Amino acid sequence: MNMPQPLPGVTSQMIQTPRLNLHVLTSGDAAGVPVIFLHGNFSAALYWEETMLALPAGFRAIAPDLRGYGWTEDVLINSTRGYRDWCDDLAALMDVLGVEKAHLVGWSMGAGIIYRFIGDFPARVLSATLICPVSPYGFGGTKGVEGTPLFEDHAGSGGGVVNQEFVKRIQAQDRSSDDPNSPRNIINAFYYVPPFRAAREEEFLTASLMEKTGPDRYPGDFVPSPNWPFVAPGVHGPVNCWSLKYLKADVPDLLAAQPKPPVLWVRGSHDLIVSDTSFFDIANLGKLGYVPGWPGDEVAPPQPMLQQTRAVLEKYAAAGGAYEEHVIENTAHSPHIEKPDVFNALFHEFLKKA
Repeated sequence: MNMPQPLPGVTSQMIQTPRLNLHVLTSGDAAGVPVIFLHGNFSAALYWEETMLALPAGFRAIAPDLRGYGWTEDVLINSTRGYRDWCDDLAALMDVLGVEKAHLVGWSMGAGIIYRFIGDFPARVLSATLICPVSPYGFGGTKGVEGTPLFEDHAGSGGGVVNQEFVKRIQAQDRSSDDPNSPRNIINAFYYVPPFRAAREEEFLTASLMEKTGPDRYPGDFVPSPNWPFVAPGVHGPVNCWSLKYLKADVPDLLAAQPKPPVLWVRGSHDLIVSDTSFFDIANLGKLGYVPGWPGDEVAPPQPMLQQTRAVLEKYAAAGGAYEEHVIENTAHSPHIEKPDVFNALFHEFLKKA
């Protein structure tokens, strides 16, 4: 699919690293302090362009299409490494660009990459901004603020719990609005608080539809499980990367990291993707009656994603780090797009003092 033209002031280029050929957007003063933007699932670097252009003078914006997304080279993700393929891709990009340290900004899945990156490369992170971040314990299959697995095989997380009709419509490059499962409708219903519509809706949809799909790509493979919902994570694809099965070291390593960069956590008041009652958490969908056979709250309660994130960040602060949490009212999963002035005021103040 043809790449939309970037906004004036944004440069699009392919950058070859030792790991893969990355599509990267850049803006601002090439000699400025680097700010690296990491997008979430079913999105791409293009979603960041307005945020990049709004940066204050003295900063340099860098936004890659992550492995498996956008116009970056299609190279498989090894899910058994959790977020580490993406982390190592980022470190390699920074090396090629001559960036020793940077402010990192992660949206949803991109924030999960930042948890792992701080654990592996703490000295390379000036600050971390987390926008509607995935829980540090991953997405799905856990309970309680300590992220306890629902089952030993991590059933309830991974590639097998994704809406297959949505995947089929991505594969068909569906741009319609005639079904709740169409990519356009999923974006408008869950990324934003209706009736908000992004000014660049068509460009955003094009970028999202570049996500690589298939049994070893999005959403990923799965294995049968004796535990509800009877599927457990496989070893390929991005959604398996978000299972606690492959993230067990992330929280301990984050808490042990030295130095500890300051953290800004920004979330939308009406986010239904990352939530304590997420519409993308199969346990919550089971509780609501959308998935049959739900075994009840004692066995498979909805994942308390926000509570888990807050508990980990409180431990991070107690271990010598610092964080602040801000809720942007009347926004959903994309507060930086829905209310850019409010988001940028928080973000820019944080960057300047970090």
